[in-house]
Parts: sequence; structure tokens; C-alpha cells
Amino acid sequence: MTQIQFSFTSAFILGLAGLAFNRAHLLSALLCLEGMMLSLFLALSLWALHLNATNFTTAPMILLAFSACEASAGLALLVATARTHGTDQLKNLNILQC
Repeated sequence: MTQIQFSFTSAFILGLAGLAFNRAHLLSALLCLEGMMLSLFLALSLWALHLNATNFTTAPMILLAFSACEASAGLALLVATARTHGTDQLKNLNILQC
């Protein structure tokens, strides 16, 4: 495993560990998800450049677009929960309530 592969793998695993273990606030969960998506974007971009695959160069841009949509939906949920519940702590949120 090269140093670049190790850095992308460790960045993804750190984001996954932060999402699994640090679940106090919705904003920290969203930041961990965004870090995971950015590490995947960089890995796919460098993989396409390394293989010189011109037909695969659109996949990182599609992933980046989905990441931006995920971030905007997450921030909209953050604003909505902060307005209704007064805080962004995940323990105060209940999925079964409307």
C-alpha cells in the first residue's frame, strides 16, 4: 500500500470512527460525513488520473455533486431541528415524533 492510498484510507476510517463514536451533535456527524465524501472524491480523482481513464473522469464530479446535495440537505435538517428543538444534540431527537 502506497503512502497516498494509506492517507486516503486513514482519512476515510477517521471520518467513519468520528461518525460512530462522536454522536453528540448533528453538526459533528455532518462534518464526519463530509470528510468521508471528500476522501472518496480525492481517491477517485487520483485513481482516474493514475489509470489515464478518460471515460471515468466524470465519476468524481458526480460524487462531488452528490456530496454538495448531501451537505445542503444536512444543513437544512440542522436548521430545522435547531428551530424546533432548540439544540442540535442527537440524543434529544426522536425519529418517531412528527
